[in-house]
Amino acid sequence: MDPEKTAPFELGRGEDACLLLHGFTGSPWEVRPLGEALAARGLYVRAIQLPGHGTTPEALLNVGHRDWERAAAEALLSLRDYRRVFVAGLSMGALLSLMLAADYPERVHGLALIAPALRFKGPKMWLLKRLRHTGLLERVKPWVQKTGMDLSDLAVLAEAPILPAFPSARLRDLWTLQDVAREALPRVRCPALVAVAEQDHVVDPECGRFLARGLTASPQVRHISLKDGFHIVPRDRGGPLLASEVGTFFDRLRLSVSPTRPAAGTR
Repeated sequence: MDPEKTAPFELGRGEDACLLLHGFTGSPWEVRPLGEALAARGLYVRAIQLPGHGTTPEALLNVGHRDWERAAAEALLSLRDYRRVFVAGLSMGALLSLMLAADYPERVHGLALIAPALRFKGPKMWLLKRLRHTGLLERVKPWVQKTGMDLSDLAVLAEAPILPAFPSARLRDLWTLQDVAREALPRVRCPALVAVAEQDHVVDPECGRFLARGLTASPQVRHISLKDGFHIVPRDRGGPLLASEVGTFFDRLRLSVSPTRPAAGTR
């Protein structure tokens, strides 16, 4: 993978900030267009590279969901001096975003959950999740090969930094995050935007509606379904519309939500 493309980034300036979280086996490259659009609206934007991601397949051998959760939490806490903080995540990043909002309700003022990986598409992944505690997948197929990325825009796909393979054991970590995020839904107390791609080939778009219904304590939930593009929505044909929706949603919260600063010394 091209380290310049997959590197974390910081954009923009402002009193309010947004943390961006990429997906499983992905990199900050996936969410860069969204970050640029939010920075243009006056937000400081930070996109982190989750542990083990954006480099080589072997880098994922010795990390897991706790490392990803810890990195996301540390990134959120690093934004403590901003007036308001929003979190936007793609796929697995959406699951981590949910968990941040549930665990740090005083710090997250709004969420954008993009193509949330709450449930994968197809019976094969459903069966593999059911068998995850047997260790069968790791023994039979220790590595999962990747030949592409779920993008409808072929020009973007040709330029995409694609991790060629990943350890199948990491799927267990992803399935764990699905379970933890599902349990966290009723603890999220901030406004949330849920965006799915109708033509997503990776996650079931219907889980977006399930997720939106599960945000029972959120004061505002907006669900949108994008007709254009596949799973990597920010980089695909539906990306401009997504950026507009997320930007407008956060702008309204910036005007309506009273900023609160944590007490000195709070972590």
